Amino acid sequence: MITGADTNAALIVALGGLHARRLLAGHLATDQRYWLRVWAVRGLLWAWDDSALDGVRVALRDPAWRVREMAAKVVARHLLGDLLPAVAELRDDPLPRVRAAATRAVAALTSAGA
Repeated sequence: MITGADTNAALIVALGGLHARRLLAGHLATDQRYWLRVWAVRGLLWAWDDSALDGVRVALRDPAWRVREMAAKVVARHLLGDLLPAVAELRDDPLPRVRAAATRAVAALTSAGA
C-alpha cells in the first residue's frame, strides 16, 4: 500500500474505517488516494515487521505531508536507526507537523542510541 500496489479492500477498510469505505466507493477525489499510504504507514505503528523498512524509507519522501509525518512517527516508535539520516532531513520540511514529528523521531533515536 505504501508504494501504491493493489491491496485487499478489507485491509484498506480495517486501516482506514469509514473514510476508506468512501474512498473505495469512489466518493473521494483521486487526489485523496494518498490516504491509502497514510493508513498503510499508520498500521505499522501497531504491527511492525522489519520487511517494512524500505516502505517506511519511501514514505519519508512521499509528496503527501501526512504520509511523511506518519512515517516519522513509525521511525520513532520502532527506533529505526537505519532511517536516522532520512528522518533527520525532515526537520527542514515545509510543514510544521512533519518537522515536529521528525524532531521527535531524531530525539528518540539519539537518546536510545539507535
